Amino acid sequence: MVCVNRRDLGLLALRVGTGAVLAAHGSQKLAGWFGGGGIQGTTAAMEAMGFHPPKHSAVAAGLGEAGGGALLALGLATPAAGAAAAGAMAGAVAVHAPAGFFAQGGGYEYPAFLGFTAAAIGLTGPGRYSVDHVTCHVFDRPWVVALSFAGAAVAAAAVVGKRAKGRAEQTAEEF
Repeated sequence: MVCVNRRDLGLLALRVGTGAVLAAHGSQKLAGWFGGGGIQGTTAAMEAMGFHPPKHSAVAAGLGEAGGGALLALGLATPAAGAAAAGAMAGAVAVHAPAGFFAQGGGYEYPAFLGFTAAAIGLTGPGRYSVDHVTCHVFDRPWVVALSFAGAAVAAAAVVGKRAKGRAEQTAEEF
């Protein structure tokens, strides 16, 4: 008799829900699905938001969201998936931060929630009902957790820092 573990079932629901939202959001950026702008529209938006180079930023954001989300939903390479999605959401938080916290006013509430949720899943692990479990956690080892989150943190800091520096220079030129 197989005993259903509520914790693993809860992780499955959280992974699939969060992963699906991220994958859908990223596919808007990459493929223009669900009313998104695709690479061209996202590139233009990235440029307007101060991300340079804009096309690389569009692809990275789309892959972090769509790829990280799909992998989270599957429970495959969960630490890397969670870190990638969290890193992509750090960029979104930086864009929305000037509008304050609440999404109602254009704030960073929603991307922060997605980022923290993805990071928590990446740190917690996928649970029993996952591809990682079926593959004996080949891509869910402690060193993968450390490397994934360190890499995502460095990349997010570099991208957000470069954007902030460019925005500051642009503001200085206007005065």
